[in-house]
This record gives sequence, C-alpha cells and structure tokens, in this order.
Amino acid sequence: QAQLLESGGGLVQAGGSLRLSCAASGLTFVSYAVGWFRQAPGKEREFVAVINWSGGATGYGDSVKGRFTISKDNTKNTVYLQMSSLKAEDTAVYYCAARRPSMSSYEYWGQGTQVTVSS
Repeated sequence: QAQLLESGGGLVQAGGSLRLSCAASGLTFVSYAVGWFRQAPGKEREFVAVINWSGGATGYGDSVKGRFTISKDNTKNTVYLQMSSLKAEDTAVYYCAARRPSMSSYEYWGQGTQVTVSS
C-alpha cells in the first residue's frame, strides 16, 4: 500500500526554476531517508539529493550543488526539490525514493515526473 507520488514537473526555460513535490501515502516519512534521482534518455540513473527526516541532514549530487534545494514539510508528509538556474542538461525524469535508515537500498519509488529544460 505504500506509495510515492511525484508532481510539479513540466517545461521550463533555461535559467528558470521549478519545484517538485513528493507526497507519501501508506508510510510516514519521519522514519525514512528520502531522495531524489533522475534519469535522462540513454543515461544511467543519477543521484540528485537526499534528506534524512530525523535531524534534517541533506546531501546533493555534484552536478546540482548550489542550484537545487531539498526540503520537507512534516505536517504534509511531503518532500520538495526546489530547482533553480536550470540548464538543458537537467532535462530528465525525476524520481522520488524512500528508505529506512537501516536499509542499504531505497525501498519505495515513485513513477517519476518529467522535467524538460529548453535552451
């Protein structure tokens, strides 16, 4: 029954901003680490950002540092990815994923939301 749902993707001009949301049902994020990944056509899945609910520690992939910000809303059980200064190279399907801290891999994945950045 646990499910993650991404939203907020779309078409944006280079240099613009977009905010993605990841809402959970059937699980409470308070017990999880929540991450964002992306995959462009013909390329491998790439780590984007992660937030640990307990303590709020964050981490980012090198390609998005300084431009993307991950955050959370406890009351809405939702994680956000604020993307700024977007580049054409950011075009990809963005996925939300969650795992318990004791697990080595992400247990739950959303279906993804398309982000397209036009030059």
